[in-house]
Amino acid sequence: MTKLLHRSIGTVLPRAAGGEGVFITDSEGRCYIDGSAGAAVSCLGHNHPEVLDSMRTQMGRITYAHTSFFTTDVAEQLAEQLVELAPKGLDFVYLVSGGSEAVEAALKMARQYFVEIGQPRRRHIVARRQSYHGNTIGALAAGGNAWRRAQFKPILPETHHVSPCYAYRDMQNGETPEAYAERLAAELEVKFIELGADQVMAFVAEPVVGATLGAVGPVADYFKRVRQICDKYGVLLILDEVMCGMGRTGTIFACEQEGIVPDLVTIAKGLGGGFQPIGAVLLSEKIYHAFAEGSGIFQHGHTYIGHPIAAAAASKVVEILKRPGMMTNVIKMGERLQTGLDAALGQSPYVGDIRGRGLFRGIEIVSDRETKVPFDPTRKINVKIKKEAMQRGLMCYPMGGTIDGLHGDHVLLAPPFIIQPEQIDLIVERIAEAINAAVKA
Repeated sequence: MTKLLHRSIGTVLPRAAGGEGVFITDSEGRCYIDGSAGAAVSCLGHNHPEVLDSMRTQMGRITYAHTSFFTTDVAEQLAEQLVELAPKGLDFVYLVSGGSEAVEAALKMARQYFVEIGQPRRRHIVARRQSYHGNTIGALAAGGNAWRRAQFKPILPETHHVSPCYAYRDMQNGETPEAYAERLAAELEVKFIELGADQVMAFVAEPVVGATLGAVGPVADYFKRVRQICDKYGVLLILDEVMCGMGRTGTIFACEQEGIVPDLVTIAKGLGGGFQPIGAVLLSEKIYHAFAEGSGIFQHGHTYIGHPIAAAAASKVVEILKRPGMMTNVIKMGERLQTGLDAALGQSPYVGDIRGRGLFRGIEIVSDRETKVPFDPTRKINVKIKKEAMQRGLMCYPMGGTIDGLHGDHVLLAPPFIIQPEQIDLIVERIAEAINAAVKA
């Protein structure tokens, strides 16, 4: 009997015993290809020797120093690396220990910013339905994942939601991507006005939606329109790149592909590559100076922020990510993954859409390809796909509730950036087999 409270009680999980490159081995010697990098975390695979060496070196110096007393060379170095790589205008970094913490910190930064500049009426947070921004109370409230929010709704702070940019299901017949983007932007503007434009503090969105929708990206100039509306009403734009950032979509920051710069951006997962828990918020100069010239503090903090070993791991991960060829491999292998999935599943009566960017791909499962009708949620297709994939030695990231929190199933694939062509082909073969077996079970 386990003494751990596992995510799913009563489930017997294999025990991870080792990892190397894109593979994990369990205690019984079975080998699994990590087709989802855990939860889009292990961007450099497992046991990368350079990252391990960097952590060991830091252990020999100092393992912990509370950030109310000290800074460290390695934390300062990491901040400089991130600012150098970030879109121009994101000039400062706040380190945390994970994605939910990053979003929580960003929301507090937004609120404190308006207090500092004399606009304390601004309090409303607007996000999108079928989004996910983390599991702490503030982050969960901001997110629009209906299933995750449901039982905790009575204790969640009030937030507001608009439609996601979900072209496969929501773009109307005959509507162009440009017209669809315009319609969504107009909806956002109406929401700001409805709430009182001088009372909205932030709009929060994932550039490419991860776990909840399965690698759904924007259309046309959607994010440019969003940026314009936020600027028009003085609302801060927070982009959540916890899952889709740090190279996952083919650029270090996903928003680079949209041609915009947010006021705040959150990163985690791939930042530490799974070697240590770490996340960060990058903030604009205007937010930093509001704090610096106002109260002189950011009224927030956690015990383990800026942890030296975590910073050492992340610093080395970032160094490796920016090397020539790394993003090229993400793009090339992502294209190979998309091509392979299209060939294996593109005509399946049970696959409605195959989408994504870079090594971030989603497969939406349907009971009827023509009508897009999902499977009955009681069939738990996503659970069956995960089981079938694991039996075939493949880790993937299936989810249910794709459409509205209850109906719909999808699979997210997000393998390590170091993956090679033959391993991509293995993922395609195994996920196709797993999906076919699950829908027929």
